[in-house]
Amino acid sequence: EAERETIKKEYQDKEGEIISGLVQRVERGNVYVDFGKATGIMFYNETIPGEHYRAGERLKFYLLAVQEETRTPGLILSRNHPKFISKLFEMEVPEIQEGLVEIKAIAREAGSRTKIAAASNAENVDPIGALVGQRGTRVIAVTNELGNEKIDIVEYSDKPEKFVSSALSPAKINAVEILPRREARVFTLEDQLSLAIGKGGQNVRLAAKLTGWKIDVRSQSRPEEVQEGGVAEAAAAEAAAAEKET
Repeated sequence: EAERETIKKEYQDKEGEIISGLVQRVERGNVYVDFGKATGIMFYNETIPGEHYRAGERLKFYLLAVQEETRTPGLILSRNHPKFISKLFEMEVPEIQEGLVEIKAIAREAGSRTKIAAASNAENVDPIGALVGQRGTRVIAVTNELGNEKIDIVEYSDKPEKFVSSALSPAKINAVEILPRREARVFTLEDQLSLAIGKGGQNVRLAAKLTGWKIDVRSQSRPEEVQEGGVAEAAAAEAAAAEKET
């Protein structure tokens, strides 16, 4: 009983952190993980879509919670939680640990693409450069852990026009019109339109989720025309992503 309490306390202190363990087995899509003194479970809805788990493989996991009612403390794990990505960056980027750079927001469609908004708390530190690393070493280390999920890193701004425009990168935005009720109408050149909207509307959907703004992407040459897949609500963006995963 005393040992159980010690283990429970040890892992409760690690809730919201990354821990690594060995995959034991996969049953009905749920992944069982061995941590030596404790066992973890990653339920199917916390796995990364399309990722395959092999027994004996060592992986990193985000510790969601410690279950208390089981005989041995059970660890509830995730690899598709947005915070899994921010914690992976924290491990790779000393500037985050030192408080010089912070991740302000994350929008994620696990296994496919993630957008991160980063801000600098020091004048001479470039937040995007800090997360990318020299020759991309830091961002590559994170994507390798995720099975090559695409990661867009943009600079956070408290000016909505600037933040919405950055969030839609890699597309180049010509103008952002701020409308009532947290809605932004965005105008881009014809050749940037499909990039701004993204495949299946993914780019605008993630940008809406990242900024918390409804975004309506339009062509500058046809400003009155609503584009197919070009409108994403901040809350609906999450629902569409969830629907896509099921």
